[in-house]
Amino acid sequence: MNFLSSIVRFLFWVLVVYWGVELMRRAIGSMLRNTTTAPSRGADKLGGPQDTGVPRRLVRDPVCGTHVAEEVSISLREGGKLVHFCSAACRDAYAGRAKKMAANG
Repeated sequence: MNFLSSIVRFLFWVLVVYWGVELMRRAIGSMLRNTTTAPSRGADKLGGPQDTGVPRRLVRDPVCGTHVAEEVSISLREGGKLVHFCSAACRDAYAGRAKKMAANG
């Protein structure tokens, strides 16, 4: 009887170890699949993957000089010209500077 209980205990632990190894294999496989399919540059403003294979047009912010994708830039139409900014603060600074220059002549 003691021999039979030892065999059952051994088979139980073999099963536990097998399930643990299988669980680890699936978890690691899932992590590896996610790293190979996930874009390395984050997501665009709509939450989709950023790396679509189509190059994006970059525009330069005239206030701070930052380059930003045209799709996510904040634009301001001044005269007949469209000016792009990286943030609302840069847009407001540009508009304030333009008003000062117009007031000075």
